Amino acid sequence: MGGLDPQMGGPDMAPHVVVTRQRGSVHDEELAGHERDTLVLTAEERRWGRRRVTTTGGRTLVLALPTGSTLAPGEVLHVGTDWYLVVEGAPEPVLAVAGVSRDAALRVAFEVGNRHFTLAIDGDRVLVPDDPAMDQLLTRLGVPFERLHAVFVPLGAGHRHDA
Repeated sequence: MGGLDPQMGGPDMAPHVVVTRQRGSVHDEELAGHERDTLVLTAEERRWGRRRVTTTGGRTLVLALPTGSTLAPGEVLHVGTDWYLVVEGAPEPVLAVAGVSRDAALRVAFEVGNRHFTLAIDGDRVLVPDDPAMDQLLTRLGVPFERLHAVFVPLGAGHRHDA
């Protein structure tokens, strides 16, 4: 099965799938006729490569990915005999900066990174986690921002110092 091992979950549990590696590219032909299931995760949860998860369809899987693995929205994580699993980003609280000059956006990016927070670019918006420190920073910089819920895909998600 190429990195996916069916395992018994326990005496009263149905068999589950253990995902030991990310699949890479999947061709549409492989998915034809299969049921689509999803795993909806926040940006932080997409960094947790070792844990038990439940899909929106109620299936249980075990993630046993290599240290430092980060899942991406849209990634096909598993293809079974009659179903497949796609990672989706969960909308989460963010602060969105929009309608500012290029210089102001670069200043925001610099200051956010200098505080070791992550940021994302979503069209013409800069997104940062909705955190009191980020609220204070953006207020101090005098840039307009709004609170909203959005899928947060941090830049450089594959680069970590804590792995």
